[in-house]
Amino acid sequence: MRIFALALATTALVSAALVWRPAPVAAQALPTPDTLEYYNTKVVPVFEANCYRCHGGMNHRGGLSMATKAGMLKGGHDGSVLVPGHPEDSLLIKLIRHEGPKDDPMPMPPNRPKISDADIAVVTAWVKAGAIMPE
Repeated sequence: MRIFALALATTALVSAALVWRPAPVAAQALPTPDTLEYYNTKVVPVFEANCYRCHGGMNHRGGLSMATKAGMLKGGHDGSVLVPGHPEDSLLIKLIRHEGPKDDPMPMPPNRPKISDADIAVVTAWVKAGAIMPE
């Protein structure tokens, strides 16, 4: 009787294993730099932590508002800080890398350590992908 019960249980387990298929779980795709989701989830936190104190909301130090795309394209007293698609030409990237113009380097954020290389890479990738953000 025990052998019969053991054989029956084994058969049931083997049958279940052959029939059972786990439900596929879709891998969560990370947002790419050319999406608004990337801007909202990756870029905005960098700006909030490092830039918006002086250049966000009602604060426009140096005439620069980073709260809107129009504000960044218009720029501040030194002109546009953003050239979508061209991080090498964007003053924003030069300033956060602490590689500003030799006559007026203006490292950003001022009086604080340079932001992390990872955060610089996030902003650089965003600019290179076209600086997608709400109008």
